[in-house]
Amino acid sequence: MADLDVSDSGGHGKKGPGVKKAKKLSTRVDMTPMVDLGFLLITFFIFSTTMAQPTAMQLIMPKDTENLEEQTKVKASGALTIMLGKSDGLYYYEGDDPTKIQATDYKKVREVIITKKKSTKPEDFVVVIKPNDEANYKNVVAILDEMSINEVKKYALVSISPVENELLVATEKANNIQ
Repeated sequence: MADLDVSDSGGHGKKGPGVKKAKKLSTRVDMTPMVDLGFLLITFFIFSTTMAQPTAMQLIMPKDTENLEEQTKVKASGALTIMLGKSDGLYYYEGDDPTKIQATDYKKVREVIITKKKSTKPEDFVVVIKPNDEANYKNVVAILDEMSINEVKKYALVSISPVENELLVATEKANNIQ
């Protein structure tokens, strides 16, 4: 609210006989209501906005079991195994023979997945992803993104076997990957 100060300054300054000096009025604006309104608006917008939802990839993991009859069975003819190595190394083989390992990169892996998907019955197609100890997290996420992009319905993130890891390391040495 604005106030006017009409108090007499007490000065008797006259310029001439019978001339009164006009009173100087000082104005003061009370900012309290505007500050209250500002805080009310800030509070309203804080409570009425929705916070950013975290973006997380939905993974449905099967339960671990030691019983062989309860484990998920996969036809070898429909399996595509992708192995992740060090220095962004990417290797794959089809079926159940890891000696037929082939090197690829992240630009060509989509073609490999699409080719295998077209040549296999949809109910038999599964991709097995096996990162070794030297693979980094970024590459695992990139392969999981490829599964979403290519609409692969069945895929599994599995630990690499010692035999496959030896083949992977030997292939990396043959390709001079540091």
